[in-house]
Amino acid sequence: MSVAVAPLLETVDLVRYFPVRDAFGRRVGRIRAVDGVSLAVWPGETLGLVGESGCGKSTLGKTVMGIYAPTAGEIRFAGREIGRLPPRERRAVARDLQYVYQDPGASLDPRWKVVHSLHEPLKIHTRLSRAEREREVNAILAAVGLPDAHLDLYPHELSGGQQRRVGLARILTLRPRMVILDEPTSGLDVSVQASVLKLFRSLQHTFALTYVFISHDLAVVRAMCARIAVMYLGTIVELGDTAVVFAEPRHPYTRSLLAAVPRIGGRRITQDFTLEGEPPNPRDVPSGCRFRTRCPLVQDICVVEEPRLREVDGRRVACHFAEHSRR
Repeated sequence: MSVAVAPLLETVDLVRYFPVRDAFGRRVGRIRAVDGVSLAVWPGETLGLVGESGCGKSTLGKTVMGIYAPTAGEIRFAGREIGRLPPRERRAVARDLQYVYQDPGASLDPRWKVVHSLHEPLKIHTRLSRAEREREVNAILAAVGLPDAHLDLYPHELSGGQQRRVGLARILTLRPRMVILDEPTSGLDVSVQASVLKLFRSLQHTFALTYVFISHDLAVVRAMCARIAVMYLGTIVELGDTAVVFAEPRHPYTRSLLAAVPRIGGRRITQDFTLEGEPPNPRDVPSGCRFRTRCPLVQDICVVEEPRLREVDGRRVACHFAEHSRR
């Protein structure tokens, strides 16, 4: 008899708002950065989180990580609600749930050599002896493809790709179960990007990792992620298997994003949708469907009723007319 596998990470109606204040410190509004996101991430998978800049994908990742406190909703990790844990209990969760910043140097103290940066998490979270820490650090450094000589270098002496490898080594010393990767290939040359993506796959297999892969690069997401969640203005508008969504996107916003991705031979995935204009201000979200101000399919119902995620042909879509949105 098979046993059902539970999600490793689950968010339920997760909300993160930021207050907007005037020059006198009075609250005059709020930015709805994450606005009711529900999703599940399964052990061992790579879930891609995509959307335009400002859609809320990085805020979602940082709220899950605990960098931002949730305004409302739940965050469950390994079946435990972690959104409002006391600081000491939250630090214990950090061993299993780690975050890789978009700027690889952000997690590295410029005054510390690599060896110090790699030893620090082990000093804080474990009781290993110095000799045991050294063995662990050397093993992790080899796993990310860097020689021991790099232990004696400062962050500014490393290339962008090497900084990313050191950042990965730093979090892997704690042997986490899940890693949230925020734009992990941003700013890298194509050749370096390919080696870093190969490293991600290798580390996932070696350390049994689960990834949340935040990126605006749809080609990278297509190559790395089994499932994809498309965000727009703080909410998820389409969620499903990457191959299914790329083959036949059903939300007009997803179709617009994929219209910019070329295929071999120059044919685009979608040819009849183009994304025009800028997203609305998250302080003033449109009524009804929040994509309606840019949508070519907009009708009266879109103005008054916000669509909810529902099952449509093997994926979930938040659109009143998803059945009619075909290539």
